[in-house]
Amino acid sequence: MVSEQGLRLLEQQIRFCKTSDNVRMAYATAGKGQPLVRAAGWLTHLHFDLDGLVWRHWTRELSRFHQYVRYDERGSGLSDWEVNDFSFNAWVRDLETVTDSVGLEKFALLGIGQGAAVSIAYAIRHPERVSRLILYGGYAKGWNRRSLPREELEEMEARVTLMKKGWGKDNPSARMLAAAWMPEASLETIQEFSKLQRVSTSPENAIRFVIEFGNIDVYDLLPKVSVPTLILHNRDDPIDSLELGRELAKFIPNSRFVPLEGKDFTLPEGSIGWKKFLREVHSFLGVEEAESEPLGGIRGMGLKDWLRGPKTK
Repeated sequence: MVSEQGLRLLEQQIRFCKTSDNVRMAYATAGKGQPLVRAAGWLTHLHFDLDGLVWRHWTRELSRFHQYVRYDERGSGLSDWEVNDFSFNAWVRDLETVTDSVGLEKFALLGIGQGAAVSIAYAIRHPERVSRLILYGGYAKGWNRRSLPREELEEMEARVTLMKKGWGKDNPSARMLAAAWMPEASLETIQEFSKLQRVSTSPENAIRFVIEFGNIDVYDLLPKVSVPTLILHNRDDPIDSLELGRELAKFIPNSRFVPLEGKDFTLPEGSIGWKKFLREVHSFLGVEEAESEPLGGIRGMGLKDWLRGPKTK
């Protein structure tokens, strides 16, 4: 049976803050309870995500028992697109800026994809503020730091070429790029992924992101993580292999590794991997009985509202 909490439409509040290098960052909060912060990751748009097939179930389910905080990465979404600094250190500082702006003293931290490395660095800098660390689809070293065989480097070069030709467009290059990230996705989801590309960032910024992802290296930081850590990774991840998740678990003390079934990075709603992800995360965060029925929907800040400008705190 779905509880009153499950039937209630969730409200999303979008606000803005500025970093030390004057980048305007957009962040959103939804739900109530102990805070859970998602470090910014690849391809998000705080408004578009609520209605899209790619990320909406993440926001809906993770805000059911928590104050769920997420933000658009610098250079993407509702955050400033024209920025000079795309470095890893800037991403960590952005996470610091957002959590300070929300006024969080202690919270659980979720890192997805390259956001896992950002979360690791943050947890080491601020161990007193992170209660629990959740890493999904993460890695310690980016593609340019892994000594990849020639074939895999050629695949990465081909992916960059596809981005140049098809980013945000409805053409074969765009569909091939989406299929590489979500090989089991429906045609509808792949088409929507192209829309998400277009609203999330520019082709030029997308390439800058991928290059910087390749330079990530938090390998030496792993043994320094001091908070309880849950690590999840798809068994058949088409881009970042399961072994990269195992590597995190091998060197992060007090960590638990959980492999998930599936290939699609976004863990489609209703999939076996998504259901297992939710069970593991809810249990790790102390939710005694996570309800299996999904919420009825999310009502976010309207397009006209956020075009008028940020709300004041």
